[in-house]
Amino acid sequence: MSGITSKSLRVACGQLCSSSNLTNNARIIKKLIHKAIAQDVEVLFLPEASDYISRDAKHSMSLANSVHNEFVSIIQNELKALHSSDKKGIYVSIGIHEPSNSKSNTSTDLKKVQNNQIWIDNKGEILHRYQKLHLFDINITNGPILKESNSVEPGNKILDPFVVDDSKNKDFKVGYAICYDIRFPELCLRLRKLGANIITYPSAFTTKTGEVHWQTLGKARAIDSQCFVVMAAQCGEHDVYADLTEEQKSKENELNNGKKRISYGNSVIFDPWGKLLAECKTYSDDLSEDLDSEGDYYELCVADLDLDTVNKVRTDMPLLEHRRPDVFGYEI
Repeated sequence: MSGITSKSLRVACGQLCSSSNLTNNARIIKKLIHKAIAQDVEVLFLPEASDYISRDAKHSMSLANSVHNEFVSIIQNELKALHSSDKKGIYVSIGIHEPSNSKSNTSTDLKKVQNNQIWIDNKGEILHRYQKLHLFDINITNGPILKESNSVEPGNKILDPFVVDDSKNKDFKVGYAICYDIRFPELCLRLRKLGANIITYPSAFTTKTGEVHWQTLGKARAIDSQCFVVMAAQCGEHDVYADLTEEQKSKENELNNGKKRISYGNSVIFDPWGKLLAECKTYSDDLSEDLDSEGDYYELCVADLDLDTVNKVRTDMPLLEHRRPDVFGYEI
């Protein structure tokens, strides 16, 4: 791929508006993969819940059982085919749901799901998996009431940062976190301590919190950790009835009083100094400009990450060396 060296890495955030239809979402992801390859991207970062956005906890648990057959396998097969054709392909980091063995609090017959981020290499193999640690249980005044723990099982361990490519880009190490994890700086600091120089927060941020906190949080985590921060986001009004017939959609809309799920968008990439390198649109922008001939919305923002930037920032301001565990009583 042109212009790429062992000290630089071209990455992209792929932004879309996932629905409740797994195969439709996979079809759009394939378009993003090809768009990224056309721009010489080596790693494509995709949002949280790229596989689906559901109506409720029960619906999510039902869809999760089909994720690997109707979504992940389609992406894996695409990556395998691309690698076979040119021996390069692309690496994909993507947020999905997977079934869990734990029980829901609301029913002994229903299981929870895991909100996971997986790393698929350029040959289509899943190499790494992280389960979201912090769950989004909030009740915002005049805003959304969301309780992720109704259907999601929290993770209980940090995934050690991993190299992008052992043979080519072994100096770039990716640390995994998801969405609400961004509000807990100790996670990014721990990932930095473990060797990360890229930290990714795939997200489906609410519009209310996104308006005031999205870029502020990303910039802060980049400055805290002195890492590149990559935040691929869901954007727009999600069709949570896309897996239903028209008659079923009408009935569900009536039952749910037309309740909508809208994600903030604005996928962004920050450098270790907190500089904004690239960004996509927000939900309030004119997304119709990015519709393709089939009516699918998706967009891409691209940045070249340079290890010299990481080294300079960390040398000029050696934050890890200046930390005071002797005072605070704990190591990150």
